[in-house]
Amino acid sequence: MISAIANLSKDVRQYMLVTFNYWNFTITDGALRMLVVLHFHQLGYSSLQIASLFLFYEFFGVVTNLIGGWLGAKLGLNRTMNIGLAMQVGALVMLAVPSAYLTVPWVMLAQALSGIAKDLNKMSAKSAIKTLVPGDQQGALYKWIAILTGSKNALKGAGFFIGGLLLAVIGFKGAVLAMAVVLTLVLILSLVSLEKDMGKAKNKIKFKQIFSKSSSINILSAARMFLFGARDVWFVVALPIYLSQVFDWDHTMVGGFLALWVIAYGFVQGIAPKITGKAKGTVPDGRAAMGWAGLLSIITIAVALGVQLNWQPELTIVVGLLIFGAVFAINSSLHSYLIVSYAKDDGVSLDVGFYYMANAMGRLIGTILSGLIYQMAGLAACLWVSVAFLLVTTIISIRLPAHPEAKA
Repeated sequence: MISAIANLSKDVRQYMLVTFNYWNFTITDGALRMLVVLHFHQLGYSSLQIASLFLFYEFFGVVTNLIGGWLGAKLGLNRTMNIGLAMQVGALVMLAVPSAYLTVPWVMLAQALSGIAKDLNKMSAKSAIKTLVPGDQQGALYKWIAILTGSKNALKGAGFFIGGLLLAVIGFKGAVLAMAVVLTLVLILSLVSLEKDMGKAKNKIKFKQIFSKSSSINILSAARMFLFGARDVWFVVALPIYLSQVFDWDHTMVGGFLALWVIAYGFVQGIAPKITGKAKGTVPDGRAAMGWAGLLSIITIAVALGVQLNWQPELTIVVGLLIFGAVFAINSSLHSYLIVSYAKDDGVSLDVGFYYMANAMGRLIGTILSGLIYQMAGLAACLWVSVAFLLVTTIISIRLPAHPEAKA
């Protein structure tokens, strides 16, 4: 096995290392989210209070993506990835304190650290692929982005299940300590093996360049913000609490269902190139992003109506949201390809960082609204807000470039 890896090209080995880091980080990120939601719901926190625990996580994700792209171009993607791993270990250790010290401000601070870590890691991994795939191989770029993104979300789903399971088996403190140990080992491997200066810009990067001047990237970033706000407005806080409160599911069932949802979502992301045209020798453009956003809007309207009318609620939510997840996955995979395709080669992390700043802003808005709207009006209202966001995404996507189809 070791000799087989040694015989691979340098770029492939680096891609495998980046992916391995990203995979391990993603499992802990998904598990931690589920641990925090279920543990603090068990302690009697309201949906809005639980949403507030993620406020700094999402807010600092916005800041990190904006500044992180500049840091990646200036310091190298290997360094920003390793900084992210180290910060996640620190966040997990912070949450291992005795229960009496797990106050809302302390958990929010730990979540802030975790949010910075997550977006440094994600920005580094997505940007690294641009440096490893030749610019004239757009089909290959779409394929590798889809694989990385799809596998990440499948493993995040596994993390949801692991979080619920660890909470039931070894408790909150034991779970976060176990994850901290695993990530420490991954960090050591990364420090030893990742190539130095990967993704470091050849030209001097000015701080003011963190704001994109590309109209294509700005339009795509706005579409991404509303797309992810549309998902998180029902998914982050409202859905887990709804499943627990209304359907009386236990922690393992809630974690298991959300795990299956995200694993299926990740699988569809991984095969998105086959669905959206690569099998015919072409890669998608802005028109494809607009069409898939419109389809997702229609599906969400159907799910919202089913929940609003209380028609077979368990069937509507389980089946409806699985369909939502599949189409959302294609939307997300298309966006992930388009941003890396649009990004300039030198200092790629600047453009990718700006784009994921918009992604994090959507998650922040969705998270806050998820707790607030669910507490005020329930899950159906969260889904109707999701519909509104998706319609905005579709309208914005009309302006994405309909570039000539590039050969895959």
